[in-house]
Amino acid sequence: MKRPHRRSSTGSVTGSAARSAALAGALAAALLAGGCAGEANDSARESGDHRRSAPRLPDGGGTAAPPAPADGRADGPGDQRPPGAPEGEQRAPSPAPDYLSTFALDVDTASYGYARRSLAEGRLPDPATVRPEEFVNSFRPDYPRPADDGFSVTVDGARTGEEGWSLVRVGLATRGADRAGERPPAALTFVVDVSGSMNEPGRLDLARHALRLAADELRDDDSVALVAFSDEAETLLPMTRLGDARGRVREAVDSLAVRSSTNLEAGLRTGYDVAAEGHRKGATNRVVLLSDALANTGETAADALLGRIDEQRREKGITLFGVGVGSDYGDELMERLADKGDGQTTYVSTREEARKVFVDQLPAQVELRARDAKAQVAFDRETVERFRLIGYENREVADEDFRNDRVDGGEVGAGHTVTALYAVKTRPGASGRIATATVRWLDPDSRSPQERSGTVEAGALRAGLWEGGHDSLQLSAISAYFAEELRGGGRLPGAPRLGELAGYADAIRGRSGSAVVGELADAVRQADRLIGERPSGEGEFRSGDPYA
Repeated sequence: MKRPHRRSSTGSVTGSAARSAALAGALAAALLAGGCAGEANDSARESGDHRRSAPRLPDGGGTAAPPAPADGRADGPGDQRPPGAPEGEQRAPSPAPDYLSTFALDVDTASYGYARRSLAEGRLPDPATVRPEEFVNSFRPDYPRPADDGFSVTVDGARTGEEGWSLVRVGLATRGADRAGERPPAALTFVVDVSGSMNEPGRLDLARHALRLAADELRDDDSVALVAFSDEAETLLPMTRLGDARGRVREAVDSLAVRSSTNLEAGLRTGYDVAAEGHRKGATNRVVLLSDALANTGETAADALLGRIDEQRREKGITLFGVGVGSDYGDELMERLADKGDGQTTYVSTREEARKVFVDQLPAQVELRARDAKAQVAFDRETVERFRLIGYENREVADEDFRNDRVDGGEVGAGHTVTALYAVKTRPGASGRIATATVRWLDPDSRSPQERSGTVEAGALRAGLWEGGHDSLQLSAISAYFAEELRGGGRLPGAPRLGELAGYADAIRGRSGSAVVGELADAVRQADRLIGERPSGEGEFRSGDPYA
C-alpha cells in the first residue's frame, strides 16, 4: 500500500518526491556499505511499520489553521471521544498539519550509553550513533504517575535566552510496577552472541553476569530459554519454567564460551523459533538479544534480519529487547532490530549497568502498560511562529496516522517515562495556549484505544531555563544540547558551550547527590576536551546554523 505523505516535526511540509527518492537512494547505499544504516523501504501500512530515517532539517515556518475554540473542543468529528476512552474524555482538537508533530514513543537509551563508553576511551562517538531522544530519556524526570495503566501528560518549558526561543518539554509517565503484586508471567528467550569479537573484556563475561542476575531476579512462574550463536546457533536451554530449575539455567549460562564469527541471522532465526515454540498465551513473550551487533557471517543485510522479527511480532506478539555491549558496537543495526520488534535497546559496559538493566528494569518491563503508543503535539498558530522536535527523526509518524491503529507505535512498560523536547519560537507578545500534547495507545489486554492530553500556556515559559528551581527540566536540556553538539546538528537556540553545560550538570549533582548526573557532567567535560584537542578546522561539527 502506498506510504502516505509525511510531514516534518519542524512546522513545515517535509520534502518532495525528488527528496524522497534521494533519501531512499542514500539509505540503500548506506545499507550496502554497513549492513545496518537506514530503515529499508517497505509497505508500512500493511506491515504496521511507520518508521524511517530522516535527514536533519532546519526548523520550519509556514502557517497554521485557526486556533481551536476556547473550550478546547473542535467542531465536528474531531470532538468525539476515541473508541474505548473513558466517559467525558475528549480528544485534542486538530489544527492544520503544518503545526502538528507526530511520533512513536521511544524508551531506547543505548545511544547515550555507547557515547559515554566512547568518550571514556578517549574518542568522540560517531555522530551517526548519537540520537538526542535517547540521551534525554536516559534520565527519569519526576513526572507525576497515573493511578491507572495509562499515561500522565506533563507539558512545561522555559526561555533559552535567545530572543523569542524557548524549550518546551512533553513528559509522559506510566505507573510503576508492584514488585510484590500480580503481573503476567514472562517467557524470555535470551539470544547471546559468543563470536570471537565477544572475547574482549566487558563483553561475554558481562553478558554471563547479566544473565545470572536475571535468573536470580525473575519469578518462579517465569520461563527462560537460552540460545548461543557464532557461525551457527545452538539452543543451550529450551523454554523452561524457572521454579526449581534455576540451577539448570545457571549451568547453561556458565557454559557460554567464545567461538568464531558472528552469524546474527542464525542467532535470531533460532531464537525466534525457540520463542515461538515456547510461546505462552497471556505471558509477556520476548527475545532478549545480547550482542555487539557486528554481523559478518550469514545474511548480514538488515532486511533479511528484520523479516523474521516482524513476522513473529505480528503473529505472536513476540517483542525484542536489544542489549548492546563492546567498544565496537553495531548501534544502528541493533536499533533497527528493536524498532522492528516493537522493543527497545540499551547499552551496558559495567557490572553496575548490567544490574540496573537486568535487576531493576527487565523484571518491571515484562508488565506492559501500553501498546502502539504515539504522541501528537499541536502548536497554536497565534502564539507559535516556528518549532522543531529535537531528535526522534526515525520515529516520525504521518500526522494523519496518529489515530490509525494499524500503524505501529511504541511499546511502553511499567514505570517508564518518555520525554520529547521542542525548540519553539513564540510570536512577540504571545499569550494563551502554546501547545496541546496528546498521547494515544492501545490497552495491552483489550487493545482498545485510549488518549490523554496536556497543555502549556505562554505564561509557563516566562522563567529562564538556567534561573534555577527546575533541575529536572535543566537536566533534559543539558542532555539534548550535549547530543546536538556531538552529532553535529544545527545549533539549537540558546545552546551553551560544553564547559557551561558541564557546570550546570555539576550544580545539579551538588544539589541532588546523583551519581548518574555526575557521569553526565564527566562525559560533557571529556567531549569538550576532545573537541578542543583537534586541529583547527578538522572534523567541524556544525554544518550551518538554521536559526541564524
